[in-house]
Amino acid sequence: MMNNPNPISDYLVPGKRVHLVGIGGVSMCPLAEVLLGKGLRVQGSDMNDSETVKRLRSLGIPVAVGHNADNLGDCDLVIRTAAVHDGNPEIAGAVARGIPVYERAQAWGAIMRHYPNALCVAGTHGKTTTTSMCTHIFMAAEADPTVMIGGTLPMLHSGYRVGQGDTIILESCEYCNSFLSFFPTVAVILNVEADHLDFFKDLDDIKHSFRRFAELVPQSGAVIANADNQGAMDALAGLERPVFTFGLEAEADCAAVNLREDRGRPVFDIHVHGAFYAHAELNVYGRHNVSNALAAASAAYALGIPGEAVERGLNAFTGAGRRFEHKGTFHGAEIYDDYAHHPDELHALLSTARGLGYRRLVVAFQPHTYSRTAKLFDRFVEELRLPDVTILAEIFAARETNTQGISSADLCRHIPGAVYCSTLDKVAEQLRRTARPGDLILTVGAGDICRAGEKLLEKDV
Repeated sequence: MMNNPNPISDYLVPGKRVHLVGIGGVSMCPLAEVLLGKGLRVQGSDMNDSETVKRLRSLGIPVAVGHNADNLGDCDLVIRTAAVHDGNPEIAGAVARGIPVYERAQAWGAIMRHYPNALCVAGTHGKTTTTSMCTHIFMAAEADPTVMIGGTLPMLHSGYRVGQGDTIILESCEYCNSFLSFFPTVAVILNVEADHLDFFKDLDDIKHSFRRFAELVPQSGAVIANADNQGAMDALAGLERPVFTFGLEAEADCAAVNLREDRGRPVFDIHVHGAFYAHAELNVYGRHNVSNALAAASAAYALGIPGEAVERGLNAFTGAGRRFEHKGTFHGAEIYDDYAHHPDELHALLSTARGLGYRRLVVAFQPHTYSRTAKLFDRFVEELRLPDVTILAEIFAARETNTQGISSADLCRHIPGAVYCSTLDKVAEQLRRTARPGDLILTVGAGDICRAGEKLLEKDV
């Protein structure tokens, strides 16, 4: 931001009043609690009066609904989410009054410097699941971690927890280089692929950012990377420190041995440097989740967690919210919802779903952002030809405007038999007409496509 010459750590001290713009957000709410616990006077604003906002108020944190410069009061600093832009009245008001404005990632970065162990999970995809697996493991080890996940973890009934232990676990996003504000002692890199091309120039630019992320780790820490992912290996090539690797295919420090399936669920032994470390019986599907489990186990190993806690943590994990989440049954068809919004994520999800033994795979997909759809168009077409039935909702704009003039109808024209629906109500109605007993119906995307499946279930009376 343009008006913060001093580091944010100068302000994150007891007695300072901090105003959080978008305080009800998935990573702002835990930030508010952590700052409150550190003795700051916390206040904020949000566009909606949600359950999260009600919880914050129950802790004594005043929250205004709606954004207005008057909400700032006599605050000493402002922290904003990535979704809040310079034109927001509270940001503009803070700048006009000379109140310093910081990004959410800067605040988390300053906070994690006070933890001996800062475990940061990064990658183009798989971050939420792997961070959730790490949380299960560290909870099983009674490490009492502080956690920030970009989704809901059923065990926590939220996407975060504020612990008293010496470990903080954070899902670490590369978008806008947010993770470069962090101070990891253990950095996990799951994969490096072309994404967020509205910010990054190209794949090489993304690799450069992930390399800078790895270089933030002190020599006493650990860099952990997926040996099966070429982008991750390219990003770390020639790094002047050892890299601890995990993998299913390439030779790696942490590997899955004796891998088999029990009713579709992966069962395997985890070996580190050729020696047995833990036994895993996952309650989530797919080879990609075996890889995620190896990543979480590698982080646990690096931080001295015993294999027995890894076993209990992984075996108790049943998935994060919106990650192959079962929503219900409609006329004999099972409805699941998933957050996949990148072609690689789609490939992992659809390949796994095809192997589960359902009669047909019916997918309702909602592309996320115009720029991603335009720049990865051919990859999306390729993956969306895999289902037996493909239904396309209109693109979810998120933070963008449609300067490319692109629509899901453009994808539809390249996918034989696909159906385009301009609204979620039409998606739900198309699913209603399509569903047969024995089908697996997937609503897929990072927007609000889950509502289509929910609408379908609401009518199943």
